[in-house]
Amino acid sequence: MIIESTNLENYIKKSEVIDYDNKLIVDKCLELTKDTNNEIELIKKIYEFVRDEISHSGDINAEEVTCLASEVLSFGHGICCAKSHLLAAMLRFFAIPTGFCYQILCSRENKKVVHGLNSVYLSNLNKWIRLDARGNKVGVNAQFSIEEEKLAWPIRKELEERDIETIFKEPNKKVIEVLRKYEDRKEFKKHYQPDLQDIFN
Repeated sequence: MIIESTNLENYIKKSEVIDYDNKLIVDKCLELTKDTNNEIELIKKIYEFVRDEISHSGDINAEEVTCLASEVLSFGHGICCAKSHLLAAMLRFFAIPTGFCYQILCSRENKKVVHGLNSVYLSNLNKWIRLDARGNKVGVNAQFSIEEEKLAWPIRKELEERDIETIFKEPNKKVIEVLRKYEDRKEFKKHYQPDLQDIFN
């Protein structure tokens, strides 16, 4: 993976979307930090909270479309990109450098879709690892892993799937634009992928 910036400060910044000063996020972060002994343990605990306790909107057929980290926490769900916003916000609250990663995958309808996940910097090990908080279900088993990536979707090159090789400082602007454009997930599903299909070309 290629880091967009060599300045780790760029990976801990707050923004309108990564709003880690929101009281909901602050309170949840302080709750999760209890009984944690080191940074890696804290990262794992936060990751598993977002993965397991925040639903993927599609898995629960939610009506709302969430985008801001605080919205994802408040509603308790988000699509993969939105959940990556929450994971980044919670880790950045603790000044843990966290970036944004994307994959181009092939859907069941044989259409290219954008999948969002995160990359986190482990200071004690001086390395970045990718974490996928999409949420597990039958056929999906993403895990916290330092040595070997265990993401939701392995790349299938025969279907022309690919990793976007950059660890971005901020969420993709087009992703945010589309997430904020549609309030109803039925409308969002109609337009989301066509609107995003060219952003990484």
